[in-house]
Amino acid sequence: MTVSPESIESIEQLTTVWRTLVLDRDPDADVRDLPGISIRWADSRFGFWNCITLTEAEAGTELLGHRLGQAVDIMRTKKHPGLVWLFEDLLDDEARSTLETTAGQAGLQYAFPGTGMAGDLLPIPEPAHPDLTFARVRTDEQVRAYADLQSRAYGFPLEEGRDGLVGSALWKNEMYAYLAMRGDEPVACAATVEAQGRLFVALVATDPQWQRKGYGEAVTRKALYEGAQATGLTRATLHATAAGAPVYPRIGFKPNSRIHFYGLKD
Repeated sequence: MTVSPESIESIEQLTTVWRTLVLDRDPDADVRDLPGISIRWADSRFGFWNCITLTEAEAGTELLGHRLGQAVDIMRTKKHPGLVWLFEDLLDDEARSTLETTAGQAGLQYAFPGTGMAGDLLPIPEPAHPDLTFARVRTDEQVRAYADLQSRAYGFPLEEGRDGLVGSALWKNEMYAYLAMRGDEPVACAATVEAQGRLFVALVATDPQWQRKGYGEAVTRKALYEGAQATGLTRATLHATAAGAPVYPRIGFKPNSRIHFYGLKD
């Protein structure tokens, strides 16, 4: 079994971008790269900023169990919960077939699925949607609106989303972060950031009451368009949740790696 270059790219994009985002939240965050394990942990109430991923290719069942046990030990030292991001393509066939059992024995429970995607799709046409205007995130009020959309979309208390983003200079200056506005109301958001010669799409969300109207796709296209205009990059990457997975191929992304998300057992 050979791990595809696209899967390796997906893992490297995660560890590169999350290092930046986690250190933005806490300059003293845990961003260690250990043998076989990458930690990106801000110990934030915003759970997406608390992340561990495995990094060894062609891992067998025994090695997988050992690494997941190490990840659990690390997670148990932290104040706030987070997630293990496990890229299925890193595992050999036996480890894949026993994954759920191995994860459970390590002390993890399955949370939700994801998909790594990438594409040489830039530049794209400037997007438009009849219901929307787009505003680049430049003010503290806009950062808070972006955070609140995350909380509503993913079912977090508002305070948790705000703990992840409010006060960030990065999101106002270095991210190509956009709000989709329906009149004066922010209804969706998306951001891109340059990482290792790619444009990475981060934290796309749509308010649940405005979903299935194309708003998330439109604001993602806006963040990609503006990021590409500013950087000249032609390749983009992202990690999609199940909700977003059908949307991104319409923009030009191709799925390349299945991701399993795990949290600590209750």
